[in-house]
Amino acid sequence: MAVGLQENSQLYPVPGVQLGVAAAGIKKPDRLDLTLLQLAPDTRLAAVFTRNRFCAAPVILARNHLRVSSPRALVINTGYANAGTGEPGIEDARAVCDGVARQLGCELEEVLPFSTGVIGERFPVERLLAGLSPCKADLKADNWLPAARAIMTTDTVAKGASRQIQVDGVTVTVTGICKGAGMIRPDMATMLAFIATDAPLCGPALEACLQTAVNQSFNRITVDGDTSTNDACVLIATGKADLPAMREPAGAAFSAVQQAVNEVTRELAQAIVRDGEGATKFISIEVEGGRDVSECLQVAYRIAHSPLVKTAFFASDPNWGRLLAAIGSAGIDDLDVSKVSICLDDLRIVQHGAKAPAYTEAAGAAVMARPEVGICVNLGRGNAAEMIWTCDFSYDYVKINAEYRT
Repeated sequence: MAVGLQENSQLYPVPGVQLGVAAAGIKKPDRLDLTLLQLAPDTRLAAVFTRNRFCAAPVILARNHLRVSSPRALVINTGYANAGTGEPGIEDARAVCDGVARQLGCELEEVLPFSTGVIGERFPVERLLAGLSPCKADLKADNWLPAARAIMTTDTVAKGASRQIQVDGVTVTVTGICKGAGMIRPDMATMLAFIATDAPLCGPALEACLQTAVNQSFNRITVDGDTSTNDACVLIATGKADLPAMREPAGAAFSAVQQAVNEVTRELAQAIVRDGEGATKFISIEVEGGRDVSECLQVAYRIAHSPLVKTAFFASDPNWGRLLAAIGSAGIDDLDVSKVSICLDDLRIVQHGAKAPAYTEAAGAAVMARPEVGICVNLGRGNAAEMIWTCDFSYDYVKINAEYRT
């Protein structure tokens, strides 16, 4: 039921990255559920992880490994999150990393593990270990789309995005995949995402590139307001493009790469919302006229997290009073409601804090019936503006989550 979303088959290989997938039977038979990425020597990697205090075992291990080594491999399983599993979960994740290290001839600390799926249950380590050999045998540079399929859980569409740009006459590639459809709320980056480039990003430039991209994309989406225990977003830079090293976040070459990474992460982030569990509407929420960015985001997320607003969009019901209620309860105590205006796409529905004189219910219903709708709120109190993306709540959202473990 994804809104305006299809699989992207045009995912360019990134020199220095090979991917292999397997159906390891981790939770369900005959489905791709295990992914292996092998990285060329001297590859650099930056990552951001969930801020959920119940972070999963692979998150703990990946953080630790990043502190002491340069990664040579990533291993990703779906089916079980390996979260809420205590010390045994850490040992399970370590055993999988050790299995990868033995397959690829690297050190255990050079392997980063990632998991997604049911929380609170240990995964079948032996099945994961048995699946590593088929993953290794499948390693190919052009396996990005199969990998996107192999990391899915409740996703209905494999999510990938890719760009190729020219930097000083050299072709630079940025390709990424992600998974996520529910338990989505920005708190770093709410999902699993793996982006790679052959640009020679390193040091502060690599970290800055990832943080900038995440803050404009994965930290601007929400499906249901819930932050996962397993969220991670990784930016891999193999340095295979024949360009001088980019060590600082400055200069025309870095700016061009940053723009390409921004475009890939934004496309992936919006794909998550378009494929939100049970979603029928893709909703852009822009809040302008705020005193600062934080205030704008505060209002935008209050709207996006209101079940009453989200269900009204599902029903195509222009009940704009729900928008007023959400804005008024966003925690801006000195908000002058007489200065607030609201538009749905190009239709003004609220002016000076009350129904716009020219607004009609029929016009509102026509806009709400569109599969993609924009909400624009002007707070009338400053020059700051921010945009986030969300979706509606449908009957299917409840059904998918009620039956998640069956």
